[in-house]
Amino acid sequence: MAYRVEWTTRADRDLRRIYKHIHADDSDPAFAWLNGLETLVCSLDEHPNRGAVTPESKQLRHLSYGNKPRVYRVIYRVYERAKKVRALHIRHGARDAFKQTGLHGRGML
Repeated sequence: MAYRVEWTTRADRDLRRIYKHIHADDSDPAFAWLNGLETLVCSLDEHPNRGAVTPESKQLRHLSYGNKPRVYRVIYRVYERAKKVRALHIRHGARDAFKQTGLHGRGML
């Protein structure tokens, strides 16, 4: 059964920031790369548990996308009962671990 994929406001904002950062509006390869990232997130509807559990929380999973130096982590949570996946955050892979309290404080979990 397919899961519904939702984007939090933060994940949507992250995607828009990446779009601007890589100048996807000026470059076909950059736009294609970004489209691939978005497609990866949307593909969680069929196989939501394929991502590894994050070191930050056993409730969260993550997938990596891209090649060095442009590797990004998609952090998400699967809600089995609701058959839902919520994309929480997209961050550059070189960044330090995120503080889970920041996600709780914004009502994302």
